[in-house]
Amino acid sequence: MTTTTTRAPRKAAKEKKAQAEALHASITDQVDALRNTEQWKRFLGFAQSFHAYSLNNNLLLILSQRPDATTVAGFRAWQAKGRQVRKGEKGIRIFGYRQQKLVEEDENGDDIEKTITRYPILTVFDIGQTDPIDDADDNSSLTLPLVGTDDFGIVDTLSTHLTGAGWRIEYQSLSGGQSGYTAPETHLIVIDSRLSPEHTAKTMIHETAHIVLGHIDDMTEYAQHRGVMETEAESVAYIVAGMHGIDTSAYSIGYIAGWSNANTDLIKSTATRVLKAAHTIAEILTPNNAEILTPNADGQNPNA
Repeated sequence: MTTTTTRAPRKAAKEKKAQAEALHASITDQVDALRNTEQWKRFLGFAQSFHAYSLNNNLLLILSQRPDATTVAGFRAWQAKGRQVRKGEKGIRIFGYRQQKLVEEDENGDDIEKTITRYPILTVFDIGQTDPIDDADDNSSLTLPLVGTDDFGIVDTLSTHLTGAGWRIEYQSLSGGQSGYTAPETHLIVIDSRLSPEHTAKTMIHETAHIVLGHIDDMTEYAQHRGVMETEAESVAYIVAGMHGIDTSAYSIGYIAGWSNANTDLIKSTATRVLKAAHTIAEILTPNNAEILTPNADGQNPNA
């Protein structure tokens, strides 16, 4: 009797570990397959057409004005890419970069050339503030929305856990295909109110993963390594959702490929952190076996 009760949990744990590892391995396989498609080539051409606005310096500024921003460009630049900024949208202010060469006379009367660097204020718009222009090909996304009507109890369980830990959860209409975002300074998690139950569950796992992984403890660090952190969070969402019967491939694989630049070595390198976070959230979703993710006075998660 004692032998039976001690072996069963171990077997279940081993099965869960193997399932999670298999799901993570499948991400690499599917991203690798996507990389060889025409869809990926068109998306890559779209992504590479953007002007570099010194995003390492500007990303925090962009996120402070629009937390769900992903890709920004100027008004006319969006038109050139086949998208139109919607009327009434408020622009995002960032610092540009421009060098100007001037010729001046030195104290001997000789002409000398000087280079002056300027940082003009520019107005840009996120892709979520635009719509495709009629008849224009839309190569801006690799993802498809999830349409399933069952969240398998994930939303209520994670919502209860997170609100008990001091996080507020709001449902709002987010534009441009954005599913959600987390604002650590206000302990706020925002989820798009128009998502299907299945997509809501995936998004809730994704935002919880950012907290568990400590991504939002330091927003400067997040800004510098956003691609890696988004790759990790969505990998966790794919694994945990898969362990609960939801296949998020239609959305997650394209999302991960986009943020990782389809770098399968990067995806593999995140396996240890991703699997640890996936098991943590899977435990939260198991009744009476959860560790609270409590933000401290600074809004940081000491358990991450």
